[in-house]
Amino acid sequence: MGKSKKKKYYTVWKGNKTGVFESWDDCKAQIKDYQGAVYKSFSTFNAAKKALKGNYKDYIGKTQKFKSELSDAQLKKIGQPNYNSISVDAASSGNPGVMEYRGVDTKTKKQLFIQGPFDEGTNNIGEFLAIVHGLALLKKNNSDRILYTDSKTAISWVKKKNCNTKLARNQKNKTLFDLVERAVDWLKNNTYQTVIVKWETKAWGEIPADFGRK
Repeated sequence: MGKSKKKKYYTVWKGNKTGVFESWDDCKAQIKDYQGAVYKSFSTFNAAKKALKGNYKDYIGKTQKFKSELSDAQLKKIGQPNYNSISVDAASSGNPGVMEYRGVDTKTKKQLFIQGPFDEGTNNIGEFLAIVHGLALLKKNNSDRILYTDSKTAISWVKKKNCNTKLARNQKNKTLFDLVERAVDWLKNNTYQTVIVKWETKAWGEIPADFGRK
């Protein structure tokens, strides 16, 4: 999730106004204070328009089968995820904004840990903390599982044993920065065998730990 946002289109089936909206703010305006609002995001305008004409029950609550846009050769090269693993992710509404992070079993999606919401954080901080939390958990359990994250930035921070955030420390995010200090200390004082691997979103779809709010 520490990557640039792709354009999304939002279908609102039930809201103050219904239709396809081109920004999250426009979509939010339609669902705000609307009891029982029904909406979902799509990656193309045509998909959103088609969904609007259809029955929302065919789109909501059902996992859409992810279809990769990569070629068969690329997919073959990447292969399948290693299910002897855990996956971590963070979600931040705004940057900075309210942030939380969690870790799940990659195969079953069973939640292994969750922290937050924190009043003021960033996606990158959440991804960093999620990795360290996962590393500490796997070490404690003497586990040989690998760890998946979809954040290149957080992987580099963990390797450098430093949370390289530009977010300034203040009273609002003190708790979060206390956690960051603990995570950096843990990295400096512990060795671990866990292999950290980049989740291949383009081949496999969203990481299993994704909060699903996009």
